[in-house]
Amino acid sequence: MKKTRQDDLSSPERRNFLKAGAGFMGSLLLGGIPFKAVAQATNMAPPDRCFVFVYFSGGWDQLLAFDPRDPAVFTADKVSDTRIMPGYSLLTDAAYAQIPVIPKDRAGAAPSNIAFGPAIGDPRVPNLSDHYDLMTVVRGINMSTLTHEVGYRYFLTGKMPIGSAARGSSTATEIVGQMKPTVPIPSIAQGVESYNDRYGGYANALRVSGLADLVLTLDPPVAARQLDSEIEKSLIDLNGMPITCEEQALTARGVGTAYESSRGQMQTVMENKLSDSFRFQLAANQSVRDFYGLNGQAYPYNSAAGRAAMVATALKKGISQCVSINLAGGLDTHFGTQQTHATNQRAGFNALNLLVTDLRATQHPGGGNFMDHTTILVFSEFARTPTINATGGRDHHLSNSCLLMGAGIKHNTVVGRSGDIGMSPGLVDLRTGANDPNGSNIFPEHIIATVLASAKLDYSITRVDPLRFILA
Repeated sequence: MKKTRQDDLSSPERRNFLKAGAGFMGSLLLGGIPFKAVAQATNMAPPDRCFVFVYFSGGWDQLLAFDPRDPAVFTADKVSDTRIMPGYSLLTDAAYAQIPVIPKDRAGAAPSNIAFGPAIGDPRVPNLSDHYDLMTVVRGINMSTLTHEVGYRYFLTGKMPIGSAARGSSTATEIVGQMKPTVPIPSIAQGVESYNDRYGGYANALRVSGLADLVLTLDPPVAARQLDSEIEKSLIDLNGMPITCEEQALTARGVGTAYESSRGQMQTVMENKLSDSFRFQLAANQSVRDFYGLNGQAYPYNSAAGRAAMVATALKKGISQCVSINLAGGLDTHFGTQQTHATNQRAGFNALNLLVTDLRATQHPGGGNFMDHTTILVFSEFARTPTINATGGRDHHLSNSCLLMGAGIKHNTVVGRSGDIGMSPGLVDLRTGANDPNGSNIFPEHIIATVLASAKLDYSITRVDPLRFILA
């Protein structure tokens, strides 16, 4: 048995550090980033294309959102035939319409082709439906699962998991892997899983649990605070030291090079004080607090609006290209009231409305506004049953919908459909988008292929063609 030197316990020697570093790099390549390290140099300019992936956790009720039904047609006395109960009359808050919401005409845009459920927003005030002219709604998506983890990971990667284990890379990872954006933190994932099975560590998402976690990650170390780990201390101490033969060997396998780029990258992050960009309590960020309604909230602003502000800041300041965010939860409502589910959805939609309004009002250096350069995908792992169960809630349902917004896609468009009996996934001609009883289902991989194709990226990993009829 090899003996351990006494000084190894207090100050790891370089050989032990490099061995530990190999383990660190393994976690880096698999998507965990224990050290404040990301890859590539930066010019602090927003990318020409940005992407936002918005997750609503728990399985949303599509009758309340993107696949509504007219309660005058789908009445209570017809439920045994239609197996659809909109349930809008069960919404007790006057801020919720009891019929599908048709947006008011937007100046300079054609009338809306999209109807929304009551959770989309209060029709008496500005809400997410006002941006119908940037949207494509896809209905009748076949999720092929009723399991939370499977549906969630299926939509993240465009590949059906093996059991509940994700396959392939997250779509954000795929985008960064192909595009290699020159931004400080190419991908951020807050409250959303991320996977990387084929790219170097530069494509990993920086995964954080909240705004405070992100600020802590970007903060430079200070003497009063203990470093994250002994490995991080060793990495900092290594900076500027001569390269040894052992390090050269590791560099040949890509580890040393990753350390080098990580150190240089982190120096840039710290020199630009990027952590202050997300300290919304600072006086310099008063306009952010005002716009996102954060003045009455306590730091760290973990509300849906605070998370939306984080997304906008990361994109507008050229910090990130892709941001994945969990914007709403509490949707796994097998029992309870329709009002509770609608309220939880609306919190996410209201925050998303703020984000889109902000991006739409902000000029992009490449011309136009940020929404002209940003693609947003809004999804949940599946939907809820169109009938209400005996405990007042809705159960898991195969047929789903999603929302695409912004760059690279057609606008003011609805494609796909769910059936008028039981809202089962409909069949469409995948070449034209027309409803076709001899057609095929739309699956999550078609959505992911479309997102990639919208930026002219390689979508072959999905093994399907994109929905070309919604590409701009």
